[in-house]
Amino acid sequence: MEIGVFLLFALLAVTSALVVVVHRNPVYSVMSLVVTLVSTAVLFVMLGAPFLAALQVLVYTGAILVLFLFVIMLLNIERETQRTNGGWFKKLAALISAAIFVAIVGSISLQAYTGRFLEALTPESVAIEPLARELFSTYLLPFEIIGLLLLAAVVGATVLARKQDAVSPEKER
Repeated sequence: MEIGVFLLFALLAVTSALVVVVHRNPVYSVMSLVVTLVSTAVLFVMLGAPFLAALQVLVYTGAILVLFLFVIMLLNIERETQRTNGGWFKKLAALISAAIFVAIVGSISLQAYTGRFLEALTPESVAIEPLARELFSTYLLPFEIIGLLLLAAVVGATVLARKQDAVSPEKER
């Protein structure tokens, strides 16, 4: 039963992550990212880390993705209509990236199959208290800097994508 639930949500997470990358409509991509993050939260619950699953849903799905969706709607981004020319260099880069991805997934699968991956998952390694202690002491500054970078990115995207008025104040003079 547990393996069936794991396979279902792992397949759902991978499929929706592919939709995030492949889909041309940004709203559908964000909604697929919501499905990916919720599926990941279910996998966290199965690992015995319900607090991380709750944080995944509340912080990422509830706050950050709603912010992304708000920015997309605010900027009124429309679906891409013009098809770009791929070229041989982009296809080669995509093929190399896919080969690297398959190698990494194969390496992780091999480690999980041999049992070395599961040895690292102890109750102490997924406990919340050490994670919170590290996050709010050692990594507090990088955590805050990432928040400021996200804020700056949203403000910058809003300013850059703002439509200019037909008549600007400089042209009236």
